[in-house]
Amino acid sequence: MFDSKRVPIYAVCLTLIALMTACAAPSSTQIPVQATQNLPPTAASEENQPTTTPVANTEVPEPTPASPHPLAIEAMRARDYPGSDITIEQRLEAGSNYQRYIASYQSDGLKIYALMTVPDGDKPATGWPAVVFNHGYIQPSQYRTTERYVAYQDALARAGYITFKSDYRGNGDSEGTPSGHFGPGYTVDVLNAVASLKKYPDADANRIGMWGHSLGGELTLRAMVVSKDIKAGVIWAGTVAPPSEQLGMWGGGSHTTGGPLSQLTQQYGTPQENPAFWASLSATSYLGYLLGPVQLHHGEADQEVPLSWSQVLYDQIIQTGKVGEFYTYPGSDHNISQGFDLAMQRTIEFFDKYVKGNGR
Repeated sequence: MFDSKRVPIYAVCLTLIALMTACAAPSSTQIPVQATQNLPPTAASEENQPTTTPVANTEVPEPTPASPHPLAIEAMRARDYPGSDITIEQRLEAGSNYQRYIASYQSDGLKIYALMTVPDGDKPATGWPAVVFNHGYIQPSQYRTTERYVAYQDALARAGYITFKSDYRGNGDSEGTPSGHFGPGYTVDVLNAVASLKKYPDADANRIGMWGHSLGGELTLRAMVVSKDIKAGVIWAGTVAPPSEQLGMWGGGSHTTGGPLSQLTQQYGTPQENPAFWASLSATSYLGYLLGPVQLHHGEADQEVPLSWSQVLYDQIIQTGKVGEFYTYPGSDHNISQGFDLAMQRTIEFFDKYVKGNGR
């Protein structure tokens, strides 16, 4: 039977059980992670956000990293380009008034080969003016140090300049892996070529220019916004548009190695999704760093690189308050074959004024 004397004890026990149950219940502010993720933006207030970080969707491009990409102009300006002593590997048949050599130098610990010319005659008191010569894209496995650009380099050599045509890493017999347009390697190689020429006893360290064709023109522009040692640059039919625009031109195809443009879009997003990242890679975003003048040449019948790329760059150089010249050649192709003599005459006159004469 029920014992009325024990009612208070039962009441106490029931009260304790109720209190314990209430303490175990979840607080209204402790919303489960999944529930929070399913709430509409207006419901998921800051107070109700979970402390657990959701797993990132791997299909979404990563944002621009805090540290710049190695190809970014600021990253390239922050690093060193020590170069090395130049080693003469082989003496070649002499030119009309200059000596020719296969030479080598060091870049990022790699042995890079180059075709070098040195004028005959009495060396100037401060040394010969020099031009780093940047060739255009050639399939790296087919490239040979002594082939291609013979007439181009010969004209500069006969004009009294040391010329130094880097093979670039992975091209011909040079060590390393080709980097193409969208890796920093080739730019590093030509900047180390500049540093190596500064050490060369017959060269004037204060009179160094740079010439480039096509891909080599892009390297020239990039090198000039990175280094203060290049007194003037000449670009023939250069791939000088921002990488974001080049993406639409060939999108990681034949002018790259392993499709690095496609890899960049996968990692960092498209230019529309991440414009700041793509702008950081472009020399045209940093024309204020130019210390020397730039001369541009482009054939109007060029079927490989748009004429508009040179036109836009020239306009930007002038708008930035820098010194520039721009020449077009009606009916001329990517190599400016139909206007070669005139283009080379203008090139030499430009270098004579701004490198040999060391004027600005």
